Amino acid sequence: MKYYYVYILSDKNNKVLYTGVTNDLLRRVKEHKSELVKGFSSKYQTHKLVYYEEGLDAYGAISREKQIKGLSRFKKIKLVNESNPEWEDLYYKILNEMNK
Repeated sequence: MKYYYVYILSDKNNKVLYTGVTNDLLRRVKEHKSELVKGFSSKYQTHKLVYYEEGLDAYGAISREKQIKGLSRFKKIKLVNESNPEWEDLYYKILNEMNK
């Protein structure tokens, strides 16, 4: 079964937010962390995974990404706070879960 992810990354001070979509969350976040892809994320060093949603439909994920990108900064912050109030880097939490 294939999964699709919509995610939000933040910089270390939680000032800059980046929203993206992928079919391999860990690989994609690792690319952001290592700045393999030049662009917004590498320029503003948004390396911390603070939010993600998982789904089974690529079109649904793309649609949700566009919806989140259209939200105000306040609403994006609220979305993160609801599921990750400490703004932890969820990348490492996911890695730890996979290694159990």
